[in-house]
Parts: sequence; C-alpha cells; structure tokens
Amino acid sequence: QLQLVESGGGLVQPGGSLRLSCAASTFTLEHYAVGWFRQAPGKEREEVSCISVSGRTSYADSVKGRFTISRDNAKNTIYLQLNTLEPEDAAVYSCAASGVCGTGFFVLSSWGQGTQVTVSS
Repeated sequence: QLQLVESGGGLVQPGGSLRLSCAASTFTLEHYAVGWFRQAPGKEREEVSCISVSGRTSYADSVKGRFTISRDNAKNTIYLQLNTLEPEDAAVYSCAASGVCGTGFFVLSSWGQGTQVTVSS
C-alpha cells in the first residue's frame, strides 16, 4: 500500500511562511506524480498543486506566485513552500500520489492525517 506522511504545518501569522513535507517510506516517489490538497472546515478538498514525474508543476489560481512545489528524490520527499500566507489558506494539507497530474490525476496512495496550517494574528 502506498502511504505518504505529511508534516510541517503549524500556526503562522498572515504574510508568514511554512514548508510542508510529504514523505514516502514504502515506495519511491520519483516514479509518481504527487499532488498537494487542502481541506478547510465545511469545504470540499481542493487540489493546490501537483508535480509530475518530469518535474512539471501546476498550481491552483488561488496560490500561484505564493506556493512552490518541489521534489527531492534523494530524500524521497515532496515539498510545498507556502509564502505570503493568508487566513484563507488555513486548512489541513494532504498529499497523494498519482500517475499523472491534471485531469488524469488518480489517487493511488492512501490518505494520511495531513498537516494542519493555521493562519492567524
């Protein structure tokens, strides 16, 4: 079973930054596309960003220019750098593995507990 573990969340003031990590221990992430998702209370889960096997990235319009996704194959980890955080970014952030990004994204990994991001002054 493909399992990912998220970490790096926390409480940050508006305008602050966090770096989230998505690590795999049971499989090699470099063979998969990985997407970051978030879900705020009372809202649907939404895709925030995705990185393909080749390193191509995509972002939701709401985070473009503020968030950066990257992969470190040596550490078998995907990162999501969150900058200029806004209260609307507060959510539980989770990652998932897929074959591809985009409309063909199909979740191959089990959903973990995610990591909580709270943006508040």
